[in-house]
Amino acid sequence: MSVTKQLAPRKEIFSWAMYDFANSGYTTVVLTAVFNAYFVGVVAARLENGQATFLWVLTLAVANLLVLVSAPVIGAIADQRASKKNFLLFTTIGCVVATAMLGWVGPGDIVLAVGLIIFSNYMFALGEGLIAAFLPEISPQQDMGRISGFGWTVGYLGGLLVLGLSLAYVTWAQNEGMSAENYIPVTMWITAAMFAMAAMPTFLWLRERAVASENKSNYFSGLSRLVKTLRRVHHYRDLFRFLIALAIFYSGIHTVIVIAAVYAQEVMGFTTRDSITLILIVNVTAAIGAFVFGFVQDKIGSIITLGLTLGLWVIALLIAYFSETRMYFWLAANLIGIAMGSSQSAGRALVGQFSPPGQSAEFFGLWSFAVRLAAIIGPVSYGITAYITSGDHKQALLVTTLFFVAGGLMLLTIDERRGREAAL
Repeated sequence: MSVTKQLAPRKEIFSWAMYDFANSGYTTVVLTAVFNAYFVGVVAARLENGQATFLWVLTLAVANLLVLVSAPVIGAIADQRASKKNFLLFTTIGCVVATAMLGWVGPGDIVLAVGLIIFSNYMFALGEGLIAAFLPEISPQQDMGRISGFGWTVGYLGGLLVLGLSLAYVTWAQNEGMSAENYIPVTMWITAAMFAMAAMPTFLWLRERAVASENKSNYFSGLSRLVKTLRRVHHYRDLFRFLIALAIFYSGIHTVIVIAAVYAQEVMGFTTRDSITLILIVNVTAAIGAFVFGFVQDKIGSIITLGLTLGLWVIALLIAYFSETRMYFWLAANLIGIAMGSSQSAGRALVGQFSPPGQSAEFFGLWSFAVRLAAIIGPVSYGITAYITSGDHKQALLVTTLFFVAGGLMLLTIDERRGREAAL
């Protein structure tokens, strides 16, 4: 059994949440605030007419395609071997090393940058699914909303800390007259070091409660187990409907994550320091959103909570679309923060509530599949729109808004109570 009827000790819950704290620096600094804009504006600066932006999202798409075809199978193997923690250690080391190596990427090093981003993002995404698979082991169904929310809150605080350290260094470096190719690499080393240090409590205190299967597991046995699950789609129909909904609205979330700094730079005229400051403040509002809506989710239900957050996403992106001044753009950004924290937390908790005993890693592997499919569809659709409109980021943002509308409509087909009962 890998689900629990009572909460794990606080120390263990804290150690689980600390992995969110550890890996958030990667998404915040590398994908959202610093390296993405550095890639477009410096590393691939010789490309024109939106080609650099398109190459960035295409790079992420390749990484996510690799996750898409492997995460569910790896999850099934981890369940059979009861080795989620061992897999997690491997992916953590891989992401930390590749992130540190990004510090050696300079102007024109397009091939090196693309290769390291693909590998680091692949390792990050696998680890994200594996750590999420521990949620049913440390929390009963009725508490998953607030426990997941606590993890996301701690995660945003981790991103805030790493981004704050990066901002402090960037500010000092700019005052010293350094250029981006001199100070951006140091932010990569800060990110890698913080990831490694903050993940230590997870590997020291988080227990693996699952019991290994007597059958030997490999890629093909993992694939066989996954196929067996997929044949029971009717039994888990609410889970699979939710995974479809999640893939749709996460297409919008991933687009905002990887394009935020680029949009702020290209449309609103933000500098690197402006972008980092923006993401810092958004991380605060995202932490608040994840924490508050975690309790709301346990009170009113996951589907209703998600519906509210998707509505907030639509409002925020429309404000950003019509923004002509920085004041309105800041308002939109902070609404996005609240919506992002709450929707990501609620989505992870609902997958935990819909996951049956002994299959948490497998089902969170399916969650990773949906999330990474979204990470291909959303940013690529943005990149294509920006490319065919000769770099019109406002039109691309409008297309992104449609993902949240469609995802909200898909939520209407899901019976939350029936999905929980199917898991038990």
